[in-house]
Amino acid sequence: MGIGGSIFLIALGAIFAFAIDANLGWLNISVVGWVLMLAGVAGLLTTLYFWNTRRRTVVAAPVREDRVVREQVVPVQDDRVVQEYREVRRPGPPV
Repeated sequence: MGIGGSIFLIALGAIFAFAIDANLGWLNISVVGWVLMLAGVAGLLTTLYFWNTRRRTVVAAPVREDRVVREQVVPVQDDRVVQEYREVRRPGPPV
């Protein structure tokens, strides 16, 4: 039974318990309404319990990885830092 079925039983039980005033002699409609409402509440609580246990997430400890990071090599020439310069030209007339 889902949430919709539980709410339907609660509403139907409330109608039987509070809105209908009939005397069948051997069947008390008010008691049937209360039983339906209790069944609806029990179904609703059970559904919510199973939804909450199903949606739990498992948090795992992070895996530690030992990485060796290579440092960037800076070219040095005669105790001065040398930077590389590249120029890209496209074929055709100059702009």
